[in-house]
Amino acid sequence: MFVQEEKIFAGKVLRLHVCTMEGAEWLEEVPEDTTVEKLKERCLKHCVPGSLEDPKTVTHHKLIHATSEKVLTDTKTVLEENIQDRDVLLLIKKRAPALLPKMADVVAEEKRKQEQKAPDKDAILKATANLPARSVDRTVTHHNMRDFQTELRKILVSLIEVAQKLLALNPDAVELFKKANAMLDEDEEDRVDEIALRQLTEMGFPESRAVKALRLNHMSVTQAMEWLIEHADDPSVDAPLPGQTPAEAPAEGAASSAEAAAGPSSEEGGEEAKDELTEIFKKIRRKREFRPDPRAVIALMEMGFDEKEVVDALRVNNNQQNAACEWLLGDRKPSPEDLDKGIDTNSPLFQAILENPVVQLGLTNPKTLLAFEDMLENPLNSTQWMNDPETGPVMLQISRIFQTLNRT
Repeated sequence: MFVQEEKIFAGKVLRLHVCTMEGAEWLEEVPEDTTVEKLKERCLKHCVPGSLEDPKTVTHHKLIHATSEKVLTDTKTVLEENIQDRDVLLLIKKRAPALLPKMADVVAEEKRKQEQKAPDKDAILKATANLPARSVDRTVTHHNMRDFQTELRKILVSLIEVAQKLLALNPDAVELFKKANAMLDEDEEDRVDEIALRQLTEMGFPESRAVKALRLNHMSVTQAMEWLIEHADDPSVDAPLPGQTPAEAPAEGAASSAEAAAGPSSEEGGEEAKDELTEIFKKIRRKREFRPDPRAVIALMEMGFDEKEVVDALRVNNNQQNAACEWLLGDRKPSPEDLDKGIDTNSPLFQAILENPVVQLGLTNPKTLLAFEDMLENPLNSTQWMNDPETGPVMLQISRIFQTLNRT
């Protein structure tokens, strides 16, 4: 006759350390075949004596294994829950379920929602039935409202000419612009987020590639990492971005340094200083040249457009791919040549801007000229200059004057 082994040998007795949220602690000795529910009943006798007559008392408590933070199942045994000798269990009361809202509260909430509900079309027509009808030509209204971004570009072109003339009259103009040019170099270097760059280089990506990826992905580490992985085997991954010429920068800087070291002679100082200032202006403009979004260039060229016209489209439309596509498919106005046209210097708008004291003071600051040049070629950088303590007040006054005269 076959007899099961567990019928012969008694179950193993475990010594369990039980504690409650109130601070009570004790040792509970139970066989390993004891159910969790039975163990819970025994534990409750220690902390809530005489209250087990209510069956809800057991169901309103639970046992938690302290090490694994697991809630023990009532129907399983201690062995099935893999509880070992000397383990710690926590006896806690379950959180009471949320009370159902009263019917009166439900009705009141529904009434409140109905009162706050927006009126429908019929209600609006009924409320406005006695108002006189008015017809507004929205086309004319839209035509009269000039686009600030378009006008701002013209304003900047003309203000740059004025600023260059004012700064050229300053006897220290060359030195001022050498410092401004150095500041521009530092600004170019600081465009890359150092923390983001460090994160990518610590992942094993080359620094030059990481810099390129961050600039392409607006300093987003996640997107830059995805780009680096996607283009790991791309033969052109190390090619410089459009508008960047690393090989020319050192030579250009060396030439500038040589000119600075030589200095103008006493006889030809004025003419040489003027020529040097002109070269600095050109150098600053070259550094601020428009940089088309490489992704937008590729996407538009894949549609069959030529690279030059794609770059023109992106320049006209502030690097906005969809707007550039519409420009390429439309009448292509304004043209790239229109971007270099300034505002009428005799117009009331330009005269009001020049008469503003804040603008007048700002035009004598080389940093303002740098800001104008940057916004001219990279309009998306306008926010940066609006928040700058030196150039921000100037831009704010220009905007206010434009909005004031545009309403009249």
